[in-house]
Amino acid sequence: MSVVHVDLGERGYDIHVGEGVLDSAGGLIAAVSKARAAAVVTNPRIGNLYAERLVKSLGSAGIDAHVITIPAGERYKTLNTVRRVYERMLDHRIDRTGTVIGLGGGVVGDLAGFVAATYLRGVEFVQIPTSLLAQVDASVGGKVGVDLPRGKNLVGAFYQPKIVLADIGTLRTLRRAQFRSGLAEVIKHGIILDSDYYSYLERNLAAVMRLESEALQHIVERSCELKAWVVAQDEKESGLRAILNYGHTVGHAVESLTGYKRVLHGEAVAIGMVAAALIAREMGLADESLARRIADLLARVGLPSKPPADVSHDAILEAMKLDKKVARGKLRFVLVREIGSAFVSQDVTPEIIRKALREQERL
Repeated sequence: MSVVHVDLGERGYDIHVGEGVLDSAGGLIAAVSKARAAAVVTNPRIGNLYAERLVKSLGSAGIDAHVITIPAGERYKTLNTVRRVYERMLDHRIDRTGTVIGLGGGVVGDLAGFVAATYLRGVEFVQIPTSLLAQVDASVGGKVGVDLPRGKNLVGAFYQPKIVLADIGTLRTLRRAQFRSGLAEVIKHGIILDSDYYSYLERNLAAVMRLESEALQHIVERSCELKAWVVAQDEKESGLRAILNYGHTVGHAVESLTGYKRVLHGEAVAIGMVAAALIAREMGLADESLARRIADLLARVGLPSKPPADVSHDAILEAMKLDKKVARGKLRFVLVREIGSAFVSQDVTPEIIRKALREQERL
């Protein structure tokens, strides 16, 4: 097991990465928390696989756990689901000395974190991510929230967990599409922050896709290190942290336009990353080989490089107007000049986006 520290002073915490971390959860949580009761928020599939192990581990550490199951899927990451979790926590008489544990993927972690941030004006929060997407991205950095019908994560907070426990063994029970979806965020970290890491992925993708322990340990640990470094510099996304949104501007628009049902988050981010590379090329900021190199690695993973045929360019542009990254009417776009070199631009016009989307259709 390896430990990555997120350096946020008094709000700092450790990310534990390794095989079998789940069975040590009780002791690890008890070491950083005084809670003696916990609401374990999960979905039916993950609960069936892992809740019993977690409850047993928590019990051995003197923590009384209550499992609260929510429906699976992004379309249930809503205020209505949050209300139902509040009610269950009240039923179990969980007070301000309790903790909320998110056991599952990004949807569970985002919603559980929002519940923790708002229940009784804030209780402790623990992340136990079981998907690759959650382990390398969603569980790190304290972004929590829910969706509204008009956009993704429009209601939320920055609320850091007490600890993150990433058991790479859980990745072997992921559906293949979900694992591929998580790899989009892994690839993103290489694109924006570490060209050597990106090259590692190009060279070792076969081992990653075979779910070999050494490869899984490396990508989860390295992605957590990169994201932890960014979060430590800019916790609330006032500057540097915005680069973590690479691919998400177009990606969130595609998700919204397909009702959060047809396109997985990582698939949408993959589409958005290629679009961003083409935008940089249209602006004369990147070589034309950048988009091709990114699209080639995504294709090897099995991820898309263009929006669904029935999602129009006009609809994408309209959906982007509701993005949280719009400031004073201008859209902040994360771009890269080359692999490992990201920056934020406010000079991206709708016409440039249209040209890039048209070019994307021809990839």
